[in-house]
Amino acid sequence: MKLIGIVLIVVGVLALAYGGFSYTKREKIVDLGPIEATKEERKTIPLSPIAGIAAVAGGIALVVTGSKTRV
Repeated sequence: MKLIGIVLIVVGVLALAYGGFSYTKREKIVDLGPIEATKEERKTIPLSPIAGIAAVAGGIALVVTGSKTRV
C-alpha cells in the first residue's frame, strides 16, 4: 500500500508541475511512388489540476493507512 501511495504522490506532483503532456503525430499527406509528403503535428493533452491534487491526496491517504496497519 505504501508503494502505491508513493507512486500516486509522485504522479500527482508531476501532473501539477507539467499540467499535461504532448506528443508528435506524423501523417502522410501525399504518396506518389518515390515522392512522399508528411506532416508533423504536435498535440497536447492537458491534465486537470484537480486530478493532480486528487492523486496526491489519495497517495497521502494510502501512505498513512499503510503505516497504521503495519503496527
